[in-house]
Amino acid sequence: MDEATAFAPGHVTAFFAPYPDRDPVRAGSRGAGLALSDGVEVTVRPADGTGEGSDPAGDAGLASLELDGVPAGMEPVERVLAELNVAAEVEVFSDVPVGAGFGVSGAAALATALAANAAFELDRSENDLVRVAHAAEAAAGTGLGDVVGQFRGGLPVRLEPGAPGYGRMDGVPARPRVEYVSFGELSTERVLGGDLDPVREAGEAALTRLMRAPDEAELLAAGREFAVEAGLQVPEVAEAVEAVEAEGGLASMAMLGRTVYALGTGLSDAGYDPAACSIHPTGATLRPEE
Repeated sequence: MDEATAFAPGHVTAFFAPYPDRDPVRAGSRGAGLALSDGVEVTVRPADGTGEGSDPAGDAGLASLELDGVPAGMEPVERVLAELNVAAEVEVFSDVPVGAGFGVSGAAALATALAANAAFELDRSENDLVRVAHAAEAAAGTGLGDVVGQFRGGLPVRLEPGAPGYGRMDGVPARPRVEYVSFGELSTERVLGGDLDPVREAGEAALTRLMRAPDEAELLAAGREFAVEAGLQVPEVAEAVEAVEAEGGLASMAMLGRTVYALGTGLSDAGYDPAACSIHPTGATLRPEE
């Protein structure tokens, strides 16, 4: 195949309890989030000289990558291609801000795995490709739970950490409208490289709270409490959350980014000019061939 394209939803993590592991397939987090209809589309094509009839491995890995039309580096994508043992050119287009709590690196890794499998006719199963993408992101230090949530879709709840075969998933049966405003980046690597005990304790408490009453309102309320208890909430997000709540709405902070998200018209009602989207019900998928 000349090329293939896949889509993975953006993923807002409401709260998480991190569980690093030396084995990146077993590493992960317990927690919950929202898979968005806004997300990341990736097109993969064999690098020059590695198309049909040639050795797909060649110099396996990333030949080139463009993010929204600009040359860029994305370590999780590089790791996916190296693990799949193919050499490819990759184009990534993101509907959501990069580095702001939407799981762009995880979405790019997952969509790359799906598209590369099709473009190079690798005959890998879906769970196998999710494991490759999850391990790539965990090894890169850019996330611990986005990939499995992006593959599931909906409002995914991660009951046990890890890739398919290790992790265990559930979900909140709701499809709310979502608004969001981003105030900039926040380093996932820095947070995951620090003291994780307060974050883990707050994340476990939030998960217990949500599973007692698994609905979208409780998801945001648990996320709001988690951001404060884990010491992760930033001032501009706190101000926006309070503004939404003053109008009777529900809002919280995206983990990990300077981003506030709200249900319904919460941010609009509070006077902000947000982006709006829906929940992506089915998760990451290949685009149909044209």
